[in-house]
Amino acid sequence: MNELVVSWCRSQGLEVTRSRAYRKNDQAWVEQKNGAIVRRLVGYGRVMGAEATAALVCLYDAVRLHGNLFQPSFKLREKTRIGARVIKRYHPPAPLVERVLAHPEVPEVDKELLRAMLATADPVMLFTGIRSAQEDLGRRVDRRGVQATPQEPVVIDLQRFTANLKTAWQGGEVRPTHKRPYRRTKPYPKRPSMLEPYEAQIRAWLEAEPTLSAALVLQRLMNLDQTRFTNKSLRTVQIAVKAWRKETAVEIINGDWMAISPLLQPATSLGNILR
Repeated sequence: MNELVVSWCRSQGLEVTRSRAYRKNDQAWVEQKNGAIVRRLVGYGRVMGAEATAALVCLYDAVRLHGNLFQPSFKLREKTRIGARVIKRYHPPAPLVERVLAHPEVPEVDKELLRAMLATADPVMLFTGIRSAQEDLGRRVDRRGVQATPQEPVVIDLQRFTANLKTAWQGGEVRPTHKRPYRRTKPYPKRPSMLEPYEAQIRAWLEAEPTLSAALVLQRLMNLDQTRFTNKSLRTVQIAVKAWRKETAVEIINGDWMAISPLLQPATSLGNILR
């Protein structure tokens, strides 16, 4: 419930209640439709702007008619409890429009409107409209603040579309609104490392002594600057030394390892360098 709905209900004299008070999922029966219907159609990407709103309107218009006129669903007829066992019996599956037409309390005028709507609606065209709207909406997912260039509306070949329906259920279908990769627009912040002022010195030590351990490197750094380096900096030094040795190993593998650096003696093994 947002503030506008609550204020409108109070102005109309309507009492606003909660189905399960003091529980954050008190509207669980309504919230479950977000995953069963909305997210399956639109996905989890972020859409913004008037053009995306128009695409959503086209999508929901086609989905509303396709689901209410042609999609059959079950409806509970009775439920019997025998001890801990619950037996449920359902009516035969039927579209929602058939249940409305069969209901005696619905006025005949409304039934005539539904019959006319059912006579003019085409399930294949509605399904094509759903996929067309999803294709248009998929191009606008996660475009946060980016002005997309105007594009031509999506045109789907109806003959090819209906032919693919025969095999689409076998291999599955990847919809344009699903699993969109997140594109980061801001650069990743990089914090300066405490080893940057001493990187050249550490590399010189490693070139002179390839088997030098990270603990000995840290001990030499502590002798140089006791205020900056402590025993707690060992893990930072280990990660940096490992990365530098990996770079050296890649250079050795890709090039002439005898001519890369005079500090690497022939007896020096690759395992000692990576250690």
